[in-house]
Amino acid sequence: MITKKATIAVLAGSLLAGPLATLALAQPAGAVAVAAKDRLGPGEWLMPGQSLTSVGGRFKLVQQSQGNLVFYDGTKALWSTPTAGNPGAKTTVQKEGNLVVYGADNKALWSTPTAGNPGAYLKLPAQSGNLVLYSAADKPLWSSTAYFGKLPSGHVLRAGQWVQSANGRYKLIQQDEGNAVLYDGRTSLFTTPTAGHPGARSVMQREGNWVVYDRNDKALWTTKTAGNPGAWLAVQNDGQIVIYSRDNKPLWSSRKR
Repeated sequence: MITKKATIAVLAGSLLAGPLATLALAQPAGAVAVAAKDRLGPGEWLMPGQSLTSVGGRFKLVQQSQGNLVFYDGTKALWSTPTAGNPGAKTTVQKEGNLVVYGADNKALWSTPTAGNPGAYLKLPAQSGNLVLYSAADKPLWSSTAYFGKLPSGHVLRAGQWVQSANGRYKLIQQDEGNAVLYDGRTSLFTTPTAGHPGARSVMQREGNWVVYDRNDKALWTTKTAGNPGAWLAVQNDGQIVIYSRDNKPLWSSRKR
């Protein structure tokens, strides 16, 4: 989770998903400013310099002119997309359910893994510091602190962020002290051997490895599943973490390591 001013660049590859060329783009024609709204609905756009504001005015989501989408609590940046350095970038909620940041050349730079949910919308909180993408039925699909069911290829967990199983029972949390821990309530089921490294993050690498890095970008631990581009991580309803290949073949499990 980003806690510094939004002018800093997000660590490379922090939340960037894999190839996004398949995402459909409807080019905005005279996009309307949405500064007075607290949500972004299907087909709506945030153009450079435009923003959303929460009820009460505490939180803002700003499409920065330098390209990144930044979620603020007052003047403190809580979260940002890794898309700085792309002036002219813009953000939309696709009609099929993805939140997507596009470059000025209309190429997708970043996306949430939420396609297949037509009618999804993004909403700012009134009090809690958590940006959430909801389904048309108001079910959480993605948030700035949590993933639901899976960590896609190229995405990251920073300290305090987690992946929650679809049934809500299990959580894989990137701990402040450096280890990633799978919990069943308060019971630890699995942990990476990376405690003692505050500021560490875990990344589902595009080439297939799930890796824990320290704050200096040194790899501390890995699932050794490289060579499987597009692989992704699942936190399952049976209480295990599984790395799956792009074609859904299991490559690694927290119970068989």
